[in-house]
Amino acid sequence: MTEITWQRFLDATEPVHALVVQEDEALIGFVHYLFHRSTARVHPTCYLQDMFTVPERRGRGVGRALIQGVCERAKAAGAYRVYWITGRDNTVARALYGKVATLTNFVQYRIDF
Repeated sequence: MTEITWQRFLDATEPVHALVVQEDEALIGFVHYLFHRSTARVHPTCYLQDMFTVPERRGRGVGRALIQGVCERAKAAGAYRVYWITGRDNTVARALYGKVATLTNFVQYRIDF
C-alpha cells in the first residue's frame, strides 16, 4: 500500500496529495489529503485523511501549519470544504482541531470488506 500511495502522490492525474513540514533535514510532520466530488455541491470537497506530527514537536504549530496548508490548496482548487475525522479519545489532536475548525454532530459508521 505504501508503494501505491507514493505512486498516487507523484501522479498528476490522481486527486491524492501530501504536504510535509521539515525542521533542518528532519521530517517532523505530514498530512495526506484528497479531493472528491459530492452529490450535494458542484465544487470539489477536500478530505484531510491522515496527519501526523512527531511527538516531540506537538503543540508547537506543526499541525496547525499542515491544516492551513491543506486549506490553502483546497481554496486554490475551488473546493468548498476541508473536513476530517478523528477518534473521540484523541484528546491531543482534538485540542488543536477545536481551535481551527467546527465540530459537527456527525458520527461515522462503516462497513469494511
